[in-house]
Amino acid sequence: MSDQPTCLDLRGLKCPLPALFARRALARSLPGTVIEVIADDPLAPVDLPHMCVQEGYEVIDSARAADCLRILLRRP
Repeated sequence: MSDQPTCLDLRGLKCPLPALFARRALARSLPGTVIEVIADDPLAPVDLPHMCVQEGYEVIDSARAADCLRILLRRP
């Protein structure tokens, strides 16, 4: 497994696509995989953590920049 997380740049996509793409990437990954998601949809800070709770994934870190959200997700 790589030390760097896989990055999904989902800027420009609107709800619910960022959560759907993140869920698909996590579902296809090996346990322990970390994925960095970058999204600019205003609902992403709500939708992505909510998807993780529903699907059993972990939110490791979340940071808002001026124009986007960067969130680290892990498949346990």
